[in-house]
Amino acid sequence: MEKYVVHGGGQLKGEVTVSGAKNAAVAILPAVILADSPCIIENVPTSIRDVSIISRILTEIGASVKMLDKSTMEIDPRFVRTPVVPYELARHMRASYYFIGALLGRFNCATVSMPGGCDFGVRPIDQHIKGFEALGASVSLEHGMIDVSAKTLVGNQIYFDMVTVGATMNVMLAAVKAKGLTVIENAAKEPHIVDLANFLNSMGADIMGAGTDVIKIRGVERLKGSTYSIIPDQIEAGTYMVAAAATRGDVLIKNVIPKHLESITAKLIKMGVDVEEYDDSIRVTRNGPLFKTNVKTMPHPGFPTDMQPQITTLLTLAQGTSIVTEGVWDHRFRYVDELRRMGANIQVDGKVAVVEGVGSLTGAPVKATDLRAGAAVLIAAMAADGDTEIEDIYHIERGYEEIDRKLCELGAEIKKVVKPDVEIAKAI
Repeated sequence: MEKYVVHGGGQLKGEVTVSGAKNAAVAILPAVILADSPCIIENVPTSIRDVSIISRILTEIGASVKMLDKSTMEIDPRFVRTPVVPYELARHMRASYYFIGALLGRFNCATVSMPGGCDFGVRPIDQHIKGFEALGASVSLEHGMIDVSAKTLVGNQIYFDMVTVGATMNVMLAAVKAKGLTVIENAAKEPHIVDLANFLNSMGADIMGAGTDVIKIRGVERLKGSTYSIIPDQIEAGTYMVAAAATRGDVLIKNVIPKHLESITAKLIKMGVDVEEYDDSIRVTRNGPLFKTNVKTMPHPGFPTDMQPQITTLLTLAQGTSIVTEGVWDHRFRYVDELRRMGANIQVDGKVAVVEGVGSLTGAPVKATDLRAGAAVLIAAMAADGDTEIEDIYHIERGYEEIDRKLCELGAEIKKVVKPDVEIAKAI
């Protein structure tokens, strides 16, 4: 097992380039299955674990996957031979459920394990099932596997009971080749949903309204291969923005879409951080104190839930009392105990955290409890006085491409070391 050893107290300065969006890549790569010829996907965050698992799944079910360069993949889906995704691969990541929509769209059937990934609350797939059934599919759940099949997929009107990114994207995948018109109401509006729609349209799909709460999909008979570049990762960019603010840094963050970062930018400015926007980059500088503010996570265009642990960490360094309300997931404050080890003063009651600013943190042994929580403790470690050891860093590497290298190039002192077997034995 590996861990990070971080020597904190330094400032982040320089330039960093953001990778392609993980949340877009994990849907776009399975979507290639729907094409009848090869696709070239650019700006792929190939080093992160979720993308690596998806590449292995594609290969296992018969697709040809070639790396043209470090961030460009050529995928030939013509020889995909089975609608069954290997259990051992799929169970380790939540986004494996996008294979259901893609395989259903191609074969009219799919068998995939229940989603895994970060554990911070129940991740129901009832809205996914509702959408598939509306298109004419039958769904069964047995022994941890989801079986979906249909004689023919037929477009329909689908109203989601809640705003759900996963179900919106999954139903899009299933509906692009269904007969007739599908209308998704109360659809999620995140940038990666628009990116998936743009990719599918580049292959010949007919999707309108992505980015609004009503998406219309007119089914087509075939989708062709295309060349497409994935959008930059807004959460990776936001994480570097917060890291720069936490360390009193001065960082130019490149390969971003500033509009996607507006909710994050607004909170940082309110806290006293300087943010300058350019065409495809953003500069974050902090010279003075941080001020309290309140944050509530909401579906896009609200403040993203995937930035909640990072902004909470920053608020521990601010003056005064801030309130953070988690409006999307249950149990997403599990990382708070790790920040408390470092001196944070945070009280949690259900979906609300009251953060009393302490001004400074101190190094301590901590662990990454999930992907974004891992980013949060890494930010805390860089801002803290002394050394911090972070265990379970595989969570972090599930969603951030070479984050330790990128941060070290900005001046952070992070070493990845192998945790000795004796430490593992003691922990057991």
